[in-house]
Amino acid sequence: QVQLVESGGGLVQAGGSLRLSCAASGRIFSFYDMGWYRQAPGKQRELVARSSSGGATNYADSVRGRFTISRDNAENTVSLQMNSLKPEDTAVYYCNVALGATNYWGQGTQVTVSS
Repeated sequence: QVQLVESGGGLVQAGGSLRLSCAASGRIFSFYDMGWYRQAPGKQRELVARSSSGGATNYADSVRGRFTISRDNAENTVSLQMNSLKPEDTAVYYCNVALGATNYWGQGTQVTVSS
């Protein structure tokens, strides 16, 4: 049984920082891609950042240079450091782990950036 538990969301002023963390259990996640998605009200869920099992990372254009994804395979965790936050970053953020066509999702954590 795979479980993903997210933490670290909250309310922050524009220009501030937050760090999201996701603790995974139930598999050997070093073989999985791990990442973060977000969904704003009325919008589709979108990729924010991803860390492949091989260590490559990719980011949405809107967050590149402001957000940093990191993973600890020994601890089965993936984190997202978010700096220089903007009101348009407001969304529910979801942790995701994937192996091929198999995807697992966390319950989501709310990030609200006030202007």
